[in-house]
This record gives sequence, C-alpha cells and structure tokens, in this order.
Amino acid sequence: MPCLLTSFGLGFLYFISAIPAAVALGASVWAAAVAAWLGYSAGGAVILLLGVPAQEWLRKKWKFSFTPDPTKLFWRIFDLYGVIGLGLIAPITIGPQLTALLLLTLGIKPQKIFFAIALGVIPWVLLFAGAMQSGFHFLKSP
Repeated sequence: MPCLLTSFGLGFLYFISAIPAAVALGASVWAAAVAAWLGYSAGGAVILLLGVPAQEWLRKKWKFSFTPDPTKLFWRIFDLYGVIGLGLIAPITIGPQLTALLLLTLGIKPQKIFFAIALGVIPWVLLFAGAMQSGFHFLKSP
C-alpha cells in the first residue's frame, strides 16, 4: 500500500518518476500505473477546483506570466492542436497543475481541461508501464 501511495503522490507532483519508483518499492506495474494516473489527474483537478485564487497566488509569488509566447513549444502546440495537444505533452513538460492554470486563464472550460489532462496522460502511463513490464531498466549496470 505505501508503494501505491508513493505512485499516487509522485503522479501528483512528478509523473515521470511515479511508476518506476512504485515498482522499485514492490508494487505491481499495472497497480502503480493506475495509482500514477489517479495522482496525475488529481493534480489537475485540485488546481481546477482552486481556479482563480491559484492563478493570483502564482502571479504574486513567482511573477508568472500567463501571456501566450509563440516562441515557446507549449504555445506552438496549443496553436496547432489545442487543449488535446497540451493534455498529451503536459506529463513530460509542465505537468497537470500548470497546464490547468494556463488553460483556465485562456478561458477553457474546466471540464474540458480535466478530460484533456486525465486522458492525455494515458499514452504515457501505457508507455512507462509497458517499459517497466518488459524489463526496461532506466539505469543499467555495465
């Protein structure tokens, strides 16, 4: 159970490490994958529930700008593929929390944001879980 909580917590904070860490702690690959998916989705949901207060806090605390910048990969993907594109790259770039904040700022409906975040991570969950299941090792001994 603690290894699944680890996977959930890491999925919430830093998705890329969630499945390998839980497997290293003894969880089954697919249980770790589900826990990581739930944690990642919860990360986006929390921000969507906090909404505007979270945006204001981010602006004040980190002087973060929500102005679109077409020179950044994030904004180019948004221009080309919209919310779905951002949902697909968020797990390996800025994560669910910042993606949710940025999309809220752009006026996208929270339900659409949540589904893009929760469904966009599924290919990554399958990729990482499949790699772990097949015995892929991130750090290989010489």
